Amino acid sequence: MSDLRVWKYHGTGNDFVLLEDLAGTRPLSPAAVSALCDRRFGVGADGVIRVTRSDDGNFFMDYWNADGTVAEMCGNGIRCLGKLVYEEGLTDLTELDVGTRAGVKHLRLHLDGPTVRAVTVGMGPPAFARARIPMTGPPEGRFVLEPFEAGGRTFQATAVSMGNPHLVLLVQEDPAGIDVPAIGPSIERHELFPERTNVEFVAVEDGGLTVRVWERGVGETMACGTGACAALVAANEAGLVPRRANVRFPGGVLDVERGPDEVLLTGPAERVFEASLAEGWLRSRGVR
Repeated sequence: MSDLRVWKYHGTGNDFVLLEDLAGTRPLSPAAVSALCDRRFGVGADGVIRVTRSDDGNFFMDYWNADGTVAEMCGNGIRCLGKLVYEEGLTDLTELDVGTRAGVKHLRLHLDGPTVRAVTVGMGPPAFARARIPMTGPPEGRFVLEPFEAGGRTFQATAVSMGNPHLVLLVQEDPAGIDVPAIGPSIERHELFPERTNVEFVAVEDGGLTVRVWERGVGETMACGTGACAALVAANEAGLVPRRANVRFPGGVLDVERGPDEVLLTGPAERVFEASLAEGWLRSRGVR
């Protein structure tokens, strides 16, 4: 075993540890991911992204939540992957196909000289059928603008998949006043969602959306790319916003457009630092 080279990135405050493993010699494990994401004893992050080769794209995003569970897709994380592979010279392409557990996603890199300033991701079409989310109930049924009880109140809610499950709760007040850490966990593990769900608390403000998010397997995060797409789609479905709008999170602003074929997500990705994790730490934390 040798030292492990890692990078820390964030997309609108949603932060990740990235590892390059094009040779396929460093598979992840739940224990390793939890150790890397530990904010006191590890690097600290909302998730880990292992960049590997792909049979049906230029790269594959092996994405894991901070609790050591795998996830289908991460909109903020895939933008960070795009910035990493271009700026580290792993590709000279500005149009990339990246495999994920939710299928292949197309990335368009927006450059400022040699620097990736922002990334647009084709996130695929939204899915409302319960079986696609997944959500219990009639497989082809939809849960759109329905009442949902949580935290002693009733929300207007829409369930939608953006490659991973989301329950979007539309609220009238500023989401900053909602006790997300108290309400989020019970909704994440609600019996309606056999694979758990992400939860967005969404208010319409100034022609855009203000959102706080509780991420499945992570907790409250500063932003969520798939959550931004789910929020825009749900609010557009309700006739509250146009098909393109800014989605504001505590960590920053994302541009989301509900196109005719798929949802497009555009936002920044920021490199924080590069580091080598010591062999002794890797051994002590069970990172292989």
